[in-house]
Amino acid sequence: MGDSDSERETGIVIRVDDSPEALPESHWDALLRAQARPTPFMRLAYLRALHASGSAVTATGWQPQFVSLWRGDMLLAACPAWLKSHSYGEYVFDWAWAEAYHRHGLSYYPKLLVAVPFTPVPGSRLLAVNDEARAMLAQALRALARETEASSLHVLFGDDADQAALAAAGCMARRGVQFHWMAEGDADFAGFLARLQRDKRKKIQQEQRRVREAGIVFEARLGRDIRPEDWDYFYRCYQQTYREHRSTPYLSRDFFARMAVDMPEHWLMFTARRAGGPVGTSLIALDPERRAAFGRYWGATEHIPNLHFDACYYQPLAWCIDHGYERFEGGAQGEHKMARGLMPTPTASSHWLAHPSFADAVGDFLAREGEAMAGYIGELGEHVPFKAKDAADAAS
Repeated sequence: MGDSDSERETGIVIRVDDSPEALPESHWDALLRAQARPTPFMRLAYLRALHASGSAVTATGWQPQFVSLWRGDMLLAACPAWLKSHSYGEYVFDWAWAEAYHRHGLSYYPKLLVAVPFTPVPGSRLLAVNDEARAMLAQALRALARETEASSLHVLFGDDADQAALAAAGCMARRGVQFHWMAEGDADFAGFLARLQRDKRKKIQQEQRRVREAGIVFEARLGRDIRPEDWDYFYRCYQQTYREHRSTPYLSRDFFARMAVDMPEHWLMFTARRAGGPVGTSLIALDPERRAAFGRYWGATEHIPNLHFDACYYQPLAWCIDHGYERFEGGAQGEHKMARGLMPTPTASSHWLAHPSFADAVGDFLAREGEAMAGYIGELGEHVPFKAKDAADAAS
């Protein structure tokens, strides 16, 4: 982006880089740590691994446009952005918007996206030293969308500060919901189960018993204790999950190899084994500093009833309780997670469309969708899986 009168007056330079390698890791990560909701997925090492492994690059429809604001050597604000030629890997669905553009002979792509590719984890997106710098970054994104002739700007799963800055920049809010577990002082997994309503507790116990009766035992490995052969088997399972859905994996094996070297402290792997060897695995991301865990990937090489629930929910929840973690996020969608003790948690994204008529139409849609989402979350709140006292605590 070229120099403007404003930039010359304030001494602030706006950069747009086509690779995360162009940005200094120490500056970026220091800025990330200062945000309200930092996550490991916004670390520059994570974003660099997506790029260097060929997982999120121009050839896969993710053209990097990392935006940063500088005053001299001081990084004031920054965010990861991409020009997208499709809407895969986002978890906030705008396919209907793209189809409406197509029906009217207009191009919806490219669009400008601020998000963590393939990662629906809420957190800070517009990294900034203060609200003023964040507002400038939001305006810079609008300007970049216009300069690149993008149809629209989308910032997914941002925090409250992001939402406020983007609303002031003319973006519209879109509401969603995920399902998260929050610690309630349970001493162990049995204590967690004891707080559930009887039918929910019995179902989980039955599912875990059937997994044990199939001869399954779980092995948990953390960080550098995860061996190369464990990562190899995990990736085989990861590929299998995509094949079963007639799709191809977003992430390459090289991406996970980089994670094992560059960010090992952020990974926990559960491997389900029986006498013949491994049969399934789940990979959990960790934020040790904030005592948060995130369900990420799962797969199996044999079909074993209820193995998915045990590997993806019960084993991670038990580990979180045993290790003093305060939150487990179960990923995008899935109200079935409520029966397993994960409660509805609102999420939000921000959207700006360049075409005035489509912006008006989408604004009307988002208003209606927002009302429906509020009603849906309210309805979910009437089906809390905990006993009466604990249900009141969970809902508060």
